[in-house]
Amino acid sequence: QVQLVDSGGGLVQAGGSLRLSCAASGRTFSSYAMGWFRQAPGKEREFVAAISWSGGNPIYADSVKGRFTISRDNAKNTVYLQMNSLKPEDTAVYYCACTPRGISTSRYEYGYWGQGTQVTVSS
Repeated sequence: QVQLVDSGGGLVQAGGSLRLSCAASGRTFSSYAMGWFRQAPGKEREFVAAISWSGGNPIYADSVKGRFTISRDNAKNTVYLQMNSLKPEDTAVYYCACTPRGISTSRYEYGYWGQGTQVTVSS
């Protein structure tokens, strides 16, 4: 079992930055691929970024590529999402998730989820 706790959301002006964190419990964290997803009101949960268990080969949604960076620290059981040049359309609840199946963009591959953290970007 893995438990995930998201944090770091908030209100920021367009062009600003935030760093989200996801703290995991469980001894197998380092063997799980990690992902970030987001869900805006009235929309489906969508993929944002993912990273393999080793920290290599991160992948990003086209909408955030070049602005967001995913990273992980296995010694701290934590994954991060650095978000720069934020836009109003980035406003959503952000969720971290993990999977033992390997890096994926599909939310259906992720079996464990954080509770979500709200990110609001004002124009």
